[in-house]
Amino acid sequence: MAHYELTMPVSETQARALRVNDTVTLQTTLYGIRDASYIALFDKGRHTRFDLNGHAVIHTAPNVKKVPVSAEHPAGYAPVCIGTTTSDRMERFTRALMTQTGVRFIVGKGGMREGSLAAFGEIGGAYLAIIGGTAALETTWVEQIEDVDLDDLNPESLWKFRIRNFGPLLVAMDSHGGSLYTEVNAKVATNRAAALARLGLTV
Repeated sequence: MAHYELTMPVSETQARALRVNDTVTLQTTLYGIRDASYIALFDKGRHTRFDLNGHAVIHTAPNVKKVPVSAEHPAGYAPVCIGTTTSDRMERFTRALMTQTGVRFIVGKGGMREGSLAAFGEIGGAYLAIIGGTAALETTWVEQIEDVDLDDLNPESLWKFRIRNFGPLLVAMDSHGGSLYTEVNAKVATNRAAALARLGLTV
């Protein structure tokens, strides 16, 4: 296991260096995305003015406060609570996100499935996991909401966050076929079968 400090954006080589159980701390920029913004981009053909190539996205619909535009708040929003939502329901967008925008990392909770794992392997990327219930801590890692796009979808807009020391995050899926979720599911199945056998039950 290794720890990586990564200043965004990153190259394919940097993304492929990560292995399951490594940890990562991200610096400078992180983009927020969620169901509605995914649907707008990949189902409805909308476009973003953001250059996401080599960047990371986090699955979030942040709690923000509208404020006057200023040097401190260039997008007219102040962060209140920037938490992470469950990734699984956004599984179908991973490949399009990576091939069409160049995104390398997805930050989320709960993991993703085989299609995402295949995309990470073929294109070069990783899933970086956050433990649920840490929104207050995550918010301290966000220095500023720098910009926002697709803001008619608020709060499921496409957000550009300026970050500092965002992490450590756990590499839970990598570009080499590694997935903590596959390992956990296999262990659960084994333990379940053993428990049923001890009870004299079969499925």
